[in-house]
Amino acid sequence: MTITSDSVVTIHYKVSSEDGTELDSSFGKQPLTVLLGRRFLIEGLEEALMGKSKGDSFSVSVEPERAYGQRMDQLVQRVPKNMFEGMEPEVGMSFRATTEQGEQSVVIVEATDDEVVVDGNHPLAGVPLSFEVEVVEVREATPEELDHGHVHGPGGHDH
Repeated sequence: MTITSDSVVTIHYKVSSEDGTELDSSFGKQPLTVLLGRRFLIEGLEEALMGKSKGDSFSVSVEPERAYGQRMDQLVQRVPKNMFEGMEPEVGMSFRATTEQGEQSVVIVEATDDEVVVDGNHPLAGVPLSFEVEVVEVREATPEELDHGHVHGPGGHDH
């Protein structure tokens, strides 16, 4: 079976930054199973999977525009520390914040006595990525999976 949008695909993958630093890998662990066409994977990886079949292995480089986007300076903001009433903000903490664009994940990148700098960019924004992929399994999504928009488990059964 050839991979198309709405296929359920199980893959092993390794993703690295441009300089070869490994960022994540499923090799030696559980493979990743996703319903394609539902934005579970970055655009560039999903496009590279189209037309592949079980047993295929390939490498693909994905530019930021087709991964996590370019970094946007306007997503980095300084806010008064007193907005964090009842907690001690520390660099690396992440949380959901209400912004003009709606709910958004932000990470604290700097904290002083008076203010906190939060970054709403994805940590991999602006980073070209390289993937090594092995297609482990491909199957048609069940009508229920298509309706619900996600994989239900082996063979499409909900557990």
